[in-house]
Amino acid sequence: MRNALTATLALVVPLLVLAGEQQTAILDVQNMTCGVCPITVRKALQKVPGVSEAKVDLDGKTATVRFDAARADVAALVKATTEAGFPSTARK
Repeated sequence: MRNALTATLALVVPLLVLAGEQQTAILDVQNMTCGVCPITVRKALQKVPGVSEAKVDLDGKTATVRFDAARADVAALVKATTEAGFPSTARK
């Protein structure tokens, strides 16, 4: 068991080192009017390479996105929501 754990850590730790800096962006999302809209926005954001988490709030009309800054940027997130029919802007 201990050898298996050591082997697993030996594989995982280098991957963590290769991962870029995690950043969080909050997007103000337009056009969300029903319960399906946040699902569509979340799926669009999750398709962006480097996105590790996307939470979408219908009531607040926002999306909170965690992403690897080495693989994605806010412009890519905005593009993804806009192309899905939900234009967004990043909060400053």
